[in-house]
Amino acid sequence: MATADFWHRVLARVLRPFSKVHPHEAATVVLMTLCAFVLLSSYYLLKTVREPLVLLHGGAEVKLYLRAGQAVLMVGVVDAYSKLARHVGRTKLLASVFLFFIGNLAVFALLARAHVEIGVPFFLWVGVFSYTVVAQFWALAADIYTEEQGKRLFPIIGGGSSIGAVVGGLFARALVPYGVFTLMATATVMLLGCVVLIRWIEHRTGAVVVLRADKAQEEPLAAEDPWKTLARDKYLWFIAGLVVFLNWVNSSGEYLLDRTVVAAAHDVAAHGGDAHRFIGAFKADYYAWYNGIGLALELFAVSRILGTVGVRRALFVMPIFALGAYATAMAMPVLAIVRLVKIGENSLQYSLQDTTRNALFLVATRVEKFVGKTAVDTVAVRVGAIMSTLTVFIGVHLGWTTRTFALIDVVLAVVWIGFAVLVAREHRKRSP
Repeated sequence: MATADFWHRVLARVLRPFSKVHPHEAATVVLMTLCAFVLLSSYYLLKTVREPLVLLHGGAEVKLYLRAGQAVLMVGVVDAYSKLARHVGRTKLLASVFLFFIGNLAVFALLARAHVEIGVPFFLWVGVFSYTVVAQFWALAADIYTEEQGKRLFPIIGGGSSIGAVVGGLFARALVPYGVFTLMATATVMLLGCVVLIRWIEHRTGAVVVLRADKAQEEPLAAEDPWKTLARDKYLWFIAGLVVFLNWVNSSGEYLLDRTVVAAAHDVAAHGGDAHRFIGAFKADYYAWYNGIGLALELFAVSRILGTVGVRRALFVMPIFALGAYATAMAMPVLAIVRLVKIGENSLQYSLQDTTRNALFLVATRVEKFVGKTAVDTVAVRVGAIMSTLTVFIGVHLGWTTRTFALIDVVLAVVWIGFAVLVAREHRKRSP
């Protein structure tokens, strides 16, 4: 026991530069951070696979339209998820969700090896997979930590996600020459590792005093479908609105970048180059840049921002940045500016914004954390994509320029700020 206490103190000191961690919290925080690292690394392997598959067989417009199609799938997924939550507790629910997606991925890997065309279905699947499993992970984090602990520890766990995204992007670039099957098979093994880590974390939650030991954690999590939960929950509605506009702006900006990348890839192919490898390498570098900046923010800025200004004020950082960034893109609508805007926007989203949004659920009920959060993090995200799709569809047919799309994002950012105000008000009512 004395040896364990010694190592807990050592881990707490190692983590101290990033945030205040008590010795009895250190081991579980390390496991949570490692799980976040592996989860995001595997996702970026799959994200690198999907980009050339869809862009070279459909283009930037088709990619955006498929994002809207994911919303329809997610409605069904959330409904099936809520039915499962009515019959099982937290541990079985998490294991069932992860193993379901791991089985799907194994099938895709075999199809890829057989040279079956999987671009469209795989793109749809990756969108559903990524938001669902990440929502489960952060629902678990919100369920085992108090609000005070979450403000201190979520930035460290989020740092694991950011490091995983950077490493995953670099790892993906190294594996690109070995083909789609290798990338998928590697991700499958990594996700199995996540299941092992989650079971280990679940075991510790029953043994560590600091975590809220809850005898009801293995009782069914929901008693009704998620849509009834959302219908009467103002807090979830406002968070959903925040997520819709966040993703509307982000997806529209991503489209601006994608169509320039596709044009460059066609130029590479016209000169005898490999367009597939060009897009894969470009995306891996792009991911590495914004994830690298996001990592630095997560490790050295997020905990200090949350500790200084709090969760509610932190909600305003990204929409205010988007407002200024897209106003700049509107004034100077060139590739270099759009690229910088997207790197900055994604850096903030995958560090401060995501950590802050996840922290909003620290004051939520268990049903809100699992069923409500899953609905918000999947369907609301794709509603934003649908709105972006409609915007692009109209804009492409009317011949809108980059400047016009940037202007629309400026207007959307203003509405986004309005939802941040509403969420902050509801959060204030729930905080002790």
